[in-house]
Amino acid sequence: MKVSYRGIQKDLPVNLQQKLDARFAKLSKLVDGRGEKQAHAVVTTERHLHKAEITVRGHDRQLVGIGSDPDLFTALSAALDKVEKQAVNQGEKRRATTRRSEPMKTVAANAAAPAPRDKKASRKTADGSAVATPRVFRPNHHERRKPITLDEAMLQMEDGRDYLVYRDADKQSLFMLVRRRDGHFDLIES
Repeated sequence: MKVSYRGIQKDLPVNLQQKLDARFAKLSKLVDGRGEKQAHAVVTTERHLHKAEITVRGHDRQLVGIGSDPDLFTALSAALDKVEKQAVNQGEKRRATTRRSEPMKTVAANAAAPAPRDKKASRKTADGSAVATPRVFRPNHHERRKPITLDEAMLQMEDGRDYLVYRDADKQSLFMLVRRRDGHFDLIES
């Protein structure tokens, strides 16, 4: 990472400069691995207080850290800490967003196709052939749904579902509406 300093009248001691260079190298890894990055450190001095402002362009954003202290190295370190914290937060935000490499139609088609079974999810029969064991999928019970009527349940069944479990608005009990092969429905109350 190329670092340009402005406002420093005398050079820093070699050991402090090496520490700062190591911190900037760590920062360059956090920001973006592509290409050479530039950092600008601007130091202003008022009476006996050094104010350091470090600016780095990374993750398509401007990262700015400001630190002040009577010691120049401590002021630069405080500003670097703030920039590193911003770089870590921006990196986490970028990783948290969902990115798809293929169009949504392809993703939906792949989701509709049956997924390959795990080796653990199969058992062997007496003749040695593998038979897939049925898997159990649990719905999200943390999501509370509002009670609906039988007419609303019939409307939800129009999209091609074979069954629907719902809580009735009038009786507050569970019902299961099942589509029969002849096109009619069975209503099961629990």
